[in-house]
Amino acid sequence: IPNWGIAIILLTLLVRVIVLPLNISTFRSTRKMQAIQPKITAIRERYKDDPQTLNKEMMNVWKENKINPFGGCLPMLLQLPVFFALYQVLGQSIELYQAPFVGWIHDLSQKDPFYVLPVLMAVAMFFQQKLTPTASMDPAQAKMMQFVPLVFALMMINLPAGLTLYIFINTLSGIILQQLTNVKKTT
Repeated sequence: IPNWGIAIILLTLLVRVIVLPLNISTFRSTRKMQAIQPKITAIRERYKDDPQTLNKEMMNVWKENKINPFGGCLPMLLQLPVFFALYQVLGQSIELYQAPFVGWIHDLSQKDPFYVLPVLMAVAMFFQQKLTPTASMDPAQAKMMQFVPLVFALMMINLPAGLTLYIFINTLSGIILQQLTNVKKTT
């Protein structure tokens, strides 16, 4: 592939396809979590002063409904090695030095000079976050999660544009997958 930016996009999509079964499982688990949300809310209210019993009761509800509240972490954890490998390659590969992508990005191993990709990435992450149900989350935790796109954008400002491209395309493909899952759920 003559363009390294296109190669990064294809790699991102390949990784997404590989973890697709896990992502689908995560979406199903999220739907189950939404369905039991009234029970979880009642348990939180009933045992708000007894954290040990609260945790025990929540675990029982999750077990009864065959829900793993941490199941959503697996696809992300599987993608971390790719992220770190890409970071190393972009920072040290001679082939990527001054490798242009499109328009304003003349070097994928350097930061985006106009910060377009970090901003697009943050907007995409914010949109994806709005699509993702937060039913099982504590309200304070849900409020904090609203700042994740901004924090990621600030972290990516000085990192290689190729890495930001990877995360942006990964987020876009996640949005598309989420939309397809939501459409399938309603039909």
